[in-house]
Amino acid sequence: MAKRQLAQIKPDLLRWARDTAGLSLEAAADKLKVKPGQLARWEAGDLPPTVPQLRKAADVYKRPLALFFLPAPPAQPELPHDFRRLPGVEVPPLSPELLREMRRARRRRAISLELLADLGLPTPEFPLRAALGDDTEAVAARSREWLGVTMADQRRWRAEYQPIAGWIAALEARSVLVFQTGAVEVGEMRGFSLTAPELPAIVVNAKDAPRGRVFTLMHEFCHLMLNRGGVCDPARVGSEGRSPDENVEVFCNRMAGALLVPRDALLEDARVQAVRDTSEWEDELLGALASDFGVSREVILRRLLILGKTTGEFYEQKRAEYLAQYAERATGVQENGGFAPPFRVALRDNGRRYTSLVLEALERERITPADVTDFLGVRLKHLHQMAEAVRQSVAEVHGVWGSLEGLGYGD
Repeated sequence: MAKRQLAQIKPDLLRWARDTAGLSLEAAADKLKVKPGQLARWEAGDLPPTVPQLRKAADVYKRPLALFFLPAPPAQPELPHDFRRLPGVEVPPLSPELLREMRRARRRRAISLELLADLGLPTPEFPLRAALGDDTEAVAARSREWLGVTMADQRRWRAEYQPIAGWIAALEARSVLVFQTGAVEVGEMRGFSLTAPELPAIVVNAKDAPRGRVFTLMHEFCHLMLNRGGVCDPARVGSEGRSPDENVEVFCNRMAGALLVPRDALLEDARVQAVRDTSEWEDELLGALASDFGVSREVILRRLLILGKTTGEFYEQKRAEYLAQYAERATGVQENGGFAPPFRVALRDNGRRYTSLVLEALERERITPADVTDFLGVRLKHLHQMAEAVRQSVAEVHGVWGSLEGLGYGD
């Protein structure tokens, strides 16, 4: 019988990989198909794992095999601030899935910076700044102007996924990377952001409803302006703040609502002006307004409350109804109501900007096809489909906007 080949590694690396993956000893052992005692012996250095067992551990912990042969664990970036931990709200530790998405977002941003430098392209700065004492209506107005989105553009976004596609295109065409993920449950995270002076990143949950994603996207956009990135769930936040984190979240919610539903556009709407008793609003009208602005009914109602057109009691009553309705149908949103091909999911998750940059580096022979499969998470046989999907998506964005002059998606 051939002697088993043991992996000569430092046990600290095994413990580090498990800890940073967010797995307990028991959970990791279950995934590795070994007993907890055996995994504990590996981590204590009593008996190293075999090479096949180490490969399995690398797969479970989502780490490169070569990492386990380093002399010491690499430095771990500080986790984004958790804005979900509001007073009275118990939130469990970050799941392995969410921790992995944070690592992926950081890595894709780092790859983007490297490719821009290698291709001789400028690294765009993120110039917008805001402070908690600022007027949210003013912050929203200048942010919208910077993004170059008009109400005419927004009202053309009628199909279910056009609003999220349009707003992502606007952000990507400026200086923001936008990623999506279907690996994390909506109940844990709707979005998170990585702040930076150059190429900051936003990640939104693809399992959320399209209009829910739109609001989260703008909420995280506000976090970038505040230079306070972190993990968020905008739906958990009420209308008033008490703790420092709540104040940040309330500010970001208010700014997101003002950007998506500008004050004048809403108050000057003939249907809004026709309502005499503004203490209550019909669901049919709220739904019609929500459709026009590409947001949820709750966002419209929140804006009406902020602008003094309804009461706090009515808002809280309807908000509870909407949250209950959402919970009933929030079993996971799949694009186009079905299962998308792998290359389309990869494009959605990686975003057009990052994907286009990787494909350009391949075309200019700065990276290899193997690099592309690593950077984008697709197999070689899907590269042609991926490139075609990028071209098609840019054409679709042209159709959504009508004109993309100056937005980085021109001919």
